[in-house]
Amino acid sequence: MADNPYSASNTDGPHDTDVKTSDQSKNDNLEPFRNDAEGHDLRTNNGVRIADNHNSLKAGERGPTLMEDFIFREKMNHFDHERIPERIVHARGAAAHGVFEAYPEAEQYSKAAVFRAGQQTPTFVRFSTVQGSRGSNDTVRDVRGFATKFYTEEGNWDLVGNDMPVFFIQDAIKFPDFVHAVKPEPHNEIPQGQSAHDTFWDFVSLMPESAHMVLWTMSDRAFPRSYRSMEGFGVHTFRLVDKQGKARFVKFHWKPLAGTYSFIWDEAQLLWGRDPDFNRREMATDISNGDYLEWELGVQIIEEEDEHRFDFDILDATKLIPEEQVPVTPLGKMTLNRNPDNYFAETEQVAFNPGHIVPGIDFTNDPLLQGRLFSYLDTQMLRLGGPNFKEIPINRPVTPVHNNQRDSFHRMTINKGQASYEPNSIDDGWPRETPPAAENGGFESVNERIDAHKVRGRSASFADHYSQATLFWNSQTDVEKEHIVQAYGFELSKVERPWIRERVIQNILPNIDLDLARRVGEIHGIEAPTEKPASAEELGRSTLTESPSLSLMARLPGNIKYRKVAILVADGVDADQVTALQSKLKAEGAKGMIIAPTMAPVKANNGNTITPDAMLNGLPSVTMDAVLIAGGAQSIETLKASGQGRYYPQEAWKHLKVIAAVGEGKDLLEAANIRMDEGVLTGDSVDAIFDDFKALLGQHRVWSRNPEANTQPA
Repeated sequence: MADNPYSASNTDGPHDTDVKTSDQSKNDNLEPFRNDAEGHDLRTNNGVRIADNHNSLKAGERGPTLMEDFIFREKMNHFDHERIPERIVHARGAAAHGVFEAYPEAEQYSKAAVFRAGQQTPTFVRFSTVQGSRGSNDTVRDVRGFATKFYTEEGNWDLVGNDMPVFFIQDAIKFPDFVHAVKPEPHNEIPQGQSAHDTFWDFVSLMPESAHMVLWTMSDRAFPRSYRSMEGFGVHTFRLVDKQGKARFVKFHWKPLAGTYSFIWDEAQLLWGRDPDFNRREMATDISNGDYLEWELGVQIIEEEDEHRFDFDILDATKLIPEEQVPVTPLGKMTLNRNPDNYFAETEQVAFNPGHIVPGIDFTNDPLLQGRLFSYLDTQMLRLGGPNFKEIPINRPVTPVHNNQRDSFHRMTINKGQASYEPNSIDDGWPRETPPAAENGGFESVNERIDAHKVRGRSASFADHYSQATLFWNSQTDVEKEHIVQAYGFELSKVERPWIRERVIQNILPNIDLDLARRVGEIHGIEAPTEKPASAEELGRSTLTESPSLSLMARLPGNIKYRKVAILVADGVDADQVTALQSKLKAEGAKGMIIAPTMAPVKANNGNTITPDAMLNGLPSVTMDAVLIAGGAQSIETLKASGQGRYYPQEAWKHLKVIAAVGEGKDLLEAANIRMDEGVLTGDSVDAIFDDFKALLGQHRVWSRNPEANTQPA
């Protein structure tokens, strides 16, 4: 009897050659699909040269258009079908290519090729807002998506997370309800990109498990200053599996090397009108200028025997693991260094799925994660027109793909061979399975024993809904707490039904903190209870009373790298001061932006000209991190005579920013009625003010100014 060609004894043989990934490999992978029209004739999709692209074929110059005009019909047909369904959530996004390089210590925790020491893996990252449509704004109060596709040599791994470490619900079956509640209301499609409306607050006030995440969303975390200053989280508990087959629970963290800092509410609102594309524009511009974005990927590691040692359940997506209890272990660094060539082809068509994992990474029984494993695939099938969405260039792995999945809509692969099934003997048994191995093996799930009844229910360990919300509140600075109070005050003011406002203030907020409930209640004239109304099980307990890592202030890098500083100038400005300011900022990794009344070249006091980067209203103070005013009597007189010139430092002062004036620059501060405080610096020379300016900017804002700034009109 002939040998069975698909027996186990025949699995050895010329398997796929290992693909070595690098920073360039995905770029090379995309090259065959790029199309540059320069130097080429205009043609139809069938390759026919077009002689007239301005006039349809008619029966006479004023007659009807003829059906036989195949050029018109093809062009219009394609245009009519250019739009694909936008994502239900995370519709508004911006993306960039990059590379992830593993640290030497990473490979001890996972056999995944992406974590081999020194391994460089191409990545594609998409940042997004959740609630709004593609046409909404970048700086709305919202959660931000942080989705990363790793093009590893073992296949694609998608780490699909957010900029907040927890979520609104515990079980995926509630996700459609949550999204329906937070989206614009169905009767009027209002509001866009906001959570300040009845259906959202009705839902979360009836779902105590959402209290923790809502509190995060009411904090300054909802307004990242830039994508580079935004943390990212895998949200769920995953597993890493090492070469010996040992599995560990992990939580994934992206730590921005630039530090974490945010807008404040008023800045974010002003940016809606002044530059609704601010975050995406800044990322694209920075990458074009070589100012790349960097994060460290780290994990919190929990040994399997420690799964139940916490005050909460690590499979509960509404909970985080405080870093004081389990520190974050860095595994590698990601650098975003290349912009997409085409928004639609890459950013819009990229398809993420938490179910895309590789050997060395595995799931847990988190019920929210389990539901996402189905939902993402199901969504992409509809949005991108069928099961072949993985053949779209941005979604293709850099590894070869051979299986028996064929046909369906938009198939691009031309499969050879007769056999589209396995096992087979016609095609010598190919493609064949790969046994699991410590390296380059086939995927093998963690061998977890499950012995349970089929039930619709939730573990009692998921009953704690408030302890970590209280921990988050207790960990904020006084200024951050004030911002949270004002956020709840504003959001609830948009709720039309009084009983929903009362429910939040009387039934939800007191369980987080009685003082929080009282302060929000005073804004709405609603008396808050003096005792927590929830049960002991819902209140839960926490070993920690506060966690400094939960405050944005704990993540400041202490330097001013990547900060953007406005340098206000006009004709007659002191050229030496401008040069010195720009030079000192550049030495610190910051960028001085020349802001002038017009875009005309500025004539400096030494006869030279300075090219402005923007007009006063082109890059307003809300787009800058601080303001410097260069001296020069004529320059200052021009700025004093301009309403925009005086308003620029006024607005910066209102938003707690550092302001420094050199020489005659102090006269502009006087004309603008700027109140002097520790964050307003003046001096006769650049050297006299710069060190103090740098130190204050390293703290992001002049937080001590907050009480007085709140007394000033917007």
